[in-house]
Formats: sequence, C-alpha cells, structure tokens
Amino acid sequence: MTLAPGLRSQLLTMVERSDTAAKIGSGDLAVLATPRLLALAEQATVQAVAAHLAPGQTSVGTRVELEHLAASPVGAHVEIGVELTAVDGRRLTFGFHARDKDTLVARGTIERVVVDRDRFMARVTR
Repeated sequence: MTLAPGLRSQLLTMVERSDTAAKIGSGDLAVLATPRLLALAEQATVQAVAAHLAPGQTSVGTRVELEHLAASPVGAHVEIGVELTAVDGRRLTFGFHARDKDTLVARGTIERVVVDRDRFMARVTR
C-alpha cells in the first residue's frame, strides 16, 4: 500500500433528473440531492486511492461531514474534487469540495478505512 497525503481525484457530472432530491426522495425539489452529492464525493475518494491499494484491498466509508451550501438545478455541471489529507495506519481522511462554475456547492470530509475485501465480506455475510 503506497498511500500518502496529496493523492487527488476529480469528477465532473451533469445533474440529471435521476440525481434530484425529488427523484431520490430526500426532498421534493428538482435540484441535486445531498445523498447523490455524497455518493459522487465518495466515488471520487475511491478513484483517488484505487491504484495505490494492494491486490485484494479496498476501502470502506466510516465517517462523513458534509455542508451542502448551494443548490444545483438539472443541467448544472458540478465538479467534485477530493484530496487525501491524512493517513493514519489504515484510516484515510479526505477533504472534498463541489463547485458549479464559480459557486461552492459543498465541502466536507470523508473518512475511509482500508480493508481486506474477502475478510470484510466474510464478516458481513449471514
């Protein structure tokens, strides 16, 4: 495992109707839903470290702090950027932000833990 602070990833998405609070059920407006925004940020964290994990390893989310600061309507292009800011053993801490043009849409932190995929799944299978 070669994880070190500074690893980054970005993704760009266009808000679709399927991404909205009204469609997901987290509200009734046709704007980017907070749960969808979080899923995109987590996707970016997974991308940031994927090539740096040993075979058989993955990471799982354990903690999130998110401030959703501005609404993004259907058709908006939202860029999500993440950066690995701390590595403490298997625990990874990321800072993230989301922007719609010059507007800061969201910011926060995501913590993930590196796990052995097979051992993890063996514990959760019932």
